[in-house]
Amino acid sequence: MEVRKTPRLIQAAAKHIFSLTVISVSLLLVGSKLPTTLERVYALGELRVISRNGPTTYYEGPHGQTGFEYLLLQQFANELGVRLVIEDEESLDAMLNKVGGGQTHFAAAGLSITERRRQRVRFNQPYMTIRQQVLYNSRTPAPRSVEDLIGKDILVIANSSHAERLEAIKTHYPALTWRESSSVEMIDLLEKVHSGEVDYAIVDSNAYELNRHTFPRARAAFDLGAPQELAWAFPRSRDESLYQAAEEYLNRIKQDGTLAAISERFYDHIDEVTTGGALLFSYRLEKRLPQWQTLLQEAADEFDLDWQLLAAISYQESHWNPNARSRTGVRGLMMLTLAAASDMGIDNRIDPKQSIHGGAKYFRNLYDRLPERIQGEDRTWLALAAYNVGMGHLEDARKITQALGGNPDRWVDVREHLPLLAKRSYYKYTRHGYARGWEPVTYVRNIRNFYSIIAWHQQQEQRQLAAQEAETEQQRIQRKVSSNRTLNMPLSVL
Repeated sequence: MEVRKTPRLIQAAAKHIFSLTVISVSLLLVGSKLPTTLERVYALGELRVISRNGPTTYYEGPHGQTGFEYLLLQQFANELGVRLVIEDEESLDAMLNKVGGGQTHFAAAGLSITERRRQRVRFNQPYMTIRQQVLYNSRTPAPRSVEDLIGKDILVIANSSHAERLEAIKTHYPALTWRESSSVEMIDLLEKVHSGEVDYAIVDSNAYELNRHTFPRARAAFDLGAPQELAWAFPRSRDESLYQAAEEYLNRIKQDGTLAAISERFYDHIDEVTTGGALLFSYRLEKRLPQWQTLLQEAADEFDLDWQLLAAISYQESHWNPNARSRTGVRGLMMLTLAAASDMGIDNRIDPKQSIHGGAKYFRNLYDRLPERIQGEDRTWLALAAYNVGMGHLEDARKITQALGGNPDRWVDVREHLPLLAKRSYYKYTRHGYARGWEPVTYVRNIRNFYSIIAWHQQQEQRQLAAQEAETEQQRIQRKVSSNRTLNMPLSVL
């Protein structure tokens, strides 16, 4: 997959060359018959999609590009046998213009279906239903209705479905006002509400669920209007070849469970966390994690692991407290047992470097012991479950899963059967007997939550650093321009 960001003049020239090339190749392929959009995709070998970088669409993760929209798109491109090329576009208005003008194959950016947008583009079948939610800071009274929003500082994404809905509401509440910005993503809106920079913001429910633990003071007050459906946006054209291919693809992944699996990967693991717990985690993320980040990164490099995953494991185990001790005698940042520490060559469990090294080595050992056919995130989540409950109990649960018709290599199937290890009617037939099988399910879910928060926190820090550097550079340029203007002024003025 390729993400392209190019100047407008270069884009225009590239599009012209692209069009000529595709037409030439396609004419050679089909003679005098004009090629369809799908035929041009095959001829070019690329599926060109316009999107908006963000947590619910696509972003750069620890292991490359990821995101809900990205996974849907990448699988569609794979089925077509072409390369996925994503063009990043911050402006929703510009995005819809490019789709309507045929400058891209379609748009996939968590777009809500609205009547106004239907006049510009053609939506295919929806893949998700969301709600628009009004956010407020928990340190202030929660608004209960639209009347409570009047006179407040409300921020929304420019040309968004949220802005459209506010415009419709304004006909009944003329005093309602708000601000729009094209330079913010929904996660930015959560941050601004959390910090008190704005009074209210409006975001989609899926974006709120995905990021609410990162900014726990940003709370959902009420839903604004009826639910909305998300879909891909295609040009309004008589040529429906690519549109129909996308329809067939979406129908198939809905029926075979692929869409549900992708949704589970990004949303369904999110668990309820109290506001107090989220605030405490946010505080520790700022104050404690930096102390251990270098050690976590070194251990991750040594054992070919993701340091942010190790950070999530250590938070779940010890809350990043190197002196942590449980009632069962496990100790340290990674809460190793005496036996596990000995096996990993660790002699001091409360030494942070040894503990992190030992925990990383132990997790890698469990990860490598799983069958090679288990790949991707399933392998990671199953290894985490083994870290908590032991490889023996995990294997018992996988056997039960298979016996009951599930897939023992898929985490979503195994997690449904792990709690059965606490039932005599099941564990009496296992090799390793009784286990508190619900605990590894909660354990993995918590780590997935922490991992997502840590990853986004790091990305937010990088974005803020880049913005600060850009601002500093802009100020330097302005000073230079101002200095040049002063030097060029007539002596009489000086």
